[in-house]
Amino acid sequence: MAAEGDFLARYRAVSNKLKKRFLRKPNVAEASEQFGQLAKELKQQDCLQYAAFCNLAMARCEQTLFNAPGEALALTDAARLFLSSEKENRALQAPGFDEHLQAALNCYSFAIKVYIEMNQPVMAASLCLELGNALKEMNRPGEAIVHFQRAAELQTQTPIEALLSMGEMATCKILTRDYDGALSVFTEMQLMCQERGLQLPGTTTPVGAFLDIVAKCEISRVLLLMLLEPPPQKLLPEHAQTLERYAWDSVHDSRSVLQMACQEKDTESLKSLQTELW
Repeated sequence: MAAEGDFLARYRAVSNKLKKRFLRKPNVAEASEQFGQLAKELKQQDCLQYAAFCNLAMARCEQTLFNAPGEALALTDAARLFLSSEKENRALQAPGFDEHLQAALNCYSFAIKVYIEMNQPVMAASLCLELGNALKEMNRPGEAIVHFQRAAELQTQTPIEALLSMGEMATCKILTRDYDGALSVFTEMQLMCQERGLQLPGTTTPVGAFLDIVAKCEISRVLLLMLLEPPPQKLLPEHAQTLERYAWDSVHDSRSVLQMACQEKDTESLKSLQTELW
């Protein structure tokens, strides 16, 4: 309680400096620096949520100074501190209403918006991924999906990074049992590899990392199609073509064994087939 009282007193002292005085302008730059210093001290004392509030105040100061990079950095620091505070509460199994998580989500959202306004999509995408991974680790894959999707949308100029973000989105859809949604994402990823990936001269065959992603997508699509068992009339042409390559009468290798294992629901055989499939 003593530490909290000291924090509030110092916070108010700095805030009072921002109040307009007669014929005097507040020194916003000095206030921002002092909020930043207070945030560092509180972080060292493991008072994470109070440090986050100071970073928020610092972000408002930087916004007043039209310093977008400083604002984005302060918002990001606040988001990470709120997130760490939420994780600590969960580790201690302390009762709560996810208020620190909600504060972190808001800070991430504002920081991403600032980076987009600064025409820095790479930085914005990295924060989307950071937030998506944090939610996934906290067993909230359903909430993580939208952030991985946003990251992929911001990574249009870097296909490999966009594909990796889409892969995370597909994984989260599988974790939430949205198998149709995961199948759609893997199909989109495979088409993207063929359209935008590096290819062998004179062919449409992807090479390098794109080829690895195509292989992963095809294996995932086959397994999802065998799980979903869509009726022929609802089977999309690209999905029908994929299944045809694994038909009984067309292969006599590990792919036919795969189909047998799927039909028999033999999960142990599927695990042992993983290496051969790749």
